Amino acid sequence: MEKNKTEIRISVRNLVEFILRSGDLDNRRGKRAEREAMQAGSRLHRKLQRRMGAGYQAEVSLKYRMPMDGFDCVIEGRADGILTEDGLVTVDEIKGVCRDVTLIEEPAGVHLAQAMCYAFIYAVQQELLQIRVRMTYCNLETEELKYFHFSYERTDLERWFGKLMKEYEKWARFQADWRKICKDSIQPLEFPFPYREGQQELAHGVYRTIARKKRLFIQAPTGVGKTMSAVFPAVKAVGEGLGDKIFYLTAKTITRTVAEDAFHILRENGLRLKSVTLTAKEKLCICQETDCNPENCPYAAGHYDRVNDAVYELLTEGPDDLNREVLLSQAHKHRVCPFEMSLDASTWTDAVICDYNYVFDPNVRLKRFFSEGVKGGYLFLIDEAHNLVERGREMFSASLCKEDFLELKRKVKGRYRKAERGLERCNRYLLELKRECVTYQLHEDVGAFSLMVMSLMGELEAMLEEGMEPDLQKEVQEFWFGLRDFLGIFERLDENYVIYSELMENGHFQLKLYCVETAVNLRECLNKGNSTVFFSATLLPMSYYKHLLGAEEDYAVYAHSPFGREQRLLLIGCDVSSRYSRRSRREYERIAGYLAALAKGRPGNYMLFFPSYKMLSDVHEVFQELYGAEAVECLLQSPGMNEEMREEFLGHFQEAGGEKSCLGFCVLGGIFSEGIDLRGDNLIGAAVVGTGLPLVCNEREILKGYYDERGMDGFAYAYRYPGMNKVLQAAGRVIRTDEDRGIVLLLDQRFLNNEYRRLFPLEWEGLQICTLEQAESAMEEFWSCQSSTS
Repeated sequence: MEKNKTEIRISVRNLVEFILRSGDLDNRRGKRAEREAMQAGSRLHRKLQRRMGAGYQAEVSLKYRMPMDGFDCVIEGRADGILTEDGLVTVDEIKGVCRDVTLIEEPAGVHLAQAMCYAFIYAVQQELLQIRVRMTYCNLETEELKYFHFSYERTDLERWFGKLMKEYEKWARFQADWRKICKDSIQPLEFPFPYREGQQELAHGVYRTIARKKRLFIQAPTGVGKTMSAVFPAVKAVGEGLGDKIFYLTAKTITRTVAEDAFHILRENGLRLKSVTLTAKEKLCICQETDCNPENCPYAAGHYDRVNDAVYELLTEGPDDLNREVLLSQAHKHRVCPFEMSLDASTWTDAVICDYNYVFDPNVRLKRFFSEGVKGGYLFLIDEAHNLVERGREMFSASLCKEDFLELKRKVKGRYRKAERGLERCNRYLLELKRECVTYQLHEDVGAFSLMVMSLMGELEAMLEEGMEPDLQKEVQEFWFGLRDFLGIFERLDENYVIYSELMENGHFQLKLYCVETAVNLRECLNKGNSTVFFSATLLPMSYYKHLLGAEEDYAVYAHSPFGREQRLLLIGCDVSSRYSRRSRREYERIAGYLAALAKGRPGNYMLFFPSYKMLSDVHEVFQELYGAEAVECLLQSPGMNEEMREEFLGHFQEAGGEKSCLGFCVLGGIFSEGIDLRGDNLIGAAVVGTGLPLVCNEREILKGYYDERGMDGFAYAYRYPGMNKVLQAAGRVIRTDEDRGIVLLLDQRFLNNEYRRLFPLEWEGLQICTLEQAESAMEEFWSCQSSTS
């Protein structure tokens, strides 16, 4: 290859799936194809490969370089096996399915095309004139095999492969041309603002981490400018060839907007970089109910016949920022599914802004980037990384509910005998566990149950092949996917998991495969890229987050707050507590007194955070009784608020400077305690009632026991650290800019204990401990000083 010649890389799987697809976006057929294409678990793959004998090479990496005008296209992948027998060479491609393999009449087109690519590459490398392909379909439960054999002349494969690459050439050429435009725009790009204190060092740290292909944890208080401090060096790294694609990962919609804004600012300074924001399918769908059946969705019929043209036009004629509005407009123009089109567009963009699950969730992750054997020069920027602990546990856990088996059995009774018997076997197994369970019970192994589930999946697969009324079809499909998810997690079980069953509050009984330690599973995904930066305003204690998200040897940086201590008054009420044993009318009156003092100190907007809706309601009732006649407006967060209700609630805080104080009664850890950005006088104070400890429940107790058994502080891991994170997030709502001034009240005497004080961020130095009477005077003095200096 010529020195510095552009190189465009694509996996064999992505190549054939992108070029050869056509037809409808049909929910039923699409999901069936997904089931048939489901790879046998790694254990089964290895088991089959070991059976093949000495002449069988397993997991053979293959690469082919095709010169094109001005650049090289590199196609790479990994064949499941190469079999040499009696002088003949066979490429083996293994696919695991749940259906009866005797019903498979021919290989799926994309499966065979994938194997043909491997056969062509291997034949060229080994100078073979002939080569064979064997498609091996294996039933995941019975391990019954069915083979399809094909023989090819190398010249025939060469013509077929050349035609495939001819169709792909315009896409590769776009990528090569765009890469030059992008890199040329990055080279002169400079940081778009004057550096705040510590921000330059932060940006340099991110760049060095990427250059060394390491991982970095950044604890960065509000106001440091952590988003731009991560995005800018990542963009520069792409320009230097240290990465191919940026994944900006978030837990909430609002932080996706922050990322979009950062790229927008850099574009205003000359950057040419294509980014796409992935939005949930339900939020992009043009139909009232997401249903990809062509009979119900006008864009589903012929979707794949039109979508490539839609994407190419979007990339070559559309804006660099492929946001929700742009995607919807293009989808309407070409009558294609906006969600599926956004996924296709992500293949060709330089940055992808998306939720965590598109990278980590084994059932949702973008297979084009993160499937087995696929690796790229990805740079992961993980915003609000503290959320990834619980989200990781959720994504890598799975559960099944006994009552769901009974319900489906009732609906298929007498109609599908084999499925009915399979459902009954699973139900009986769970019934035996239920009889032994008082609250929850730990289990060493559920291998026998997993075999029952696998057998049931095959029977449900047969039902789906036969077809049934639409409502039952949909229910069976969803149930099938639940079983698939369970088996997928079952294959991951190791020392990082706990298996338990429990009687739930609603009376149902579930069996759960619970991922306690997330780091191994997360690293499996992150290792597919070059580098990762975790950043948040609340990554304390750092050792806790490094343990659960990364590794002890990963880098860590603590960025100091750029705001002066005089901007905020931080008070700890030493004469109040939210402990259950202390919750009483008298305690609520004292809490209400603190809130009244907060509201009287200066008219303005305040948020008050409580450990539960019950306590929120009880304190509000006392507050109204004692202080309701005063000039105070109270707003209450309610369970299950939809987006419109949330916007209406926050709308009250967009109006500042009125004569009345506005108090928002909210739940700690809820939608208003994290991610919202109320600047200036839109929010001038917050009160946090309690230490944020999660409610005691079976899962929290299991967490505690897991860490206690390993000689660690189980209470801290299960309760104190997650609780304190919620406190820090809520307190961080107050000071957002250089002009902000405000008060933070911590109302629980437990904050005085060393176990909590050790978790306070550095910028909390100078806090004051007070009683209710002292708090009133301290707040009066604080606002008086602010008035005199303004």
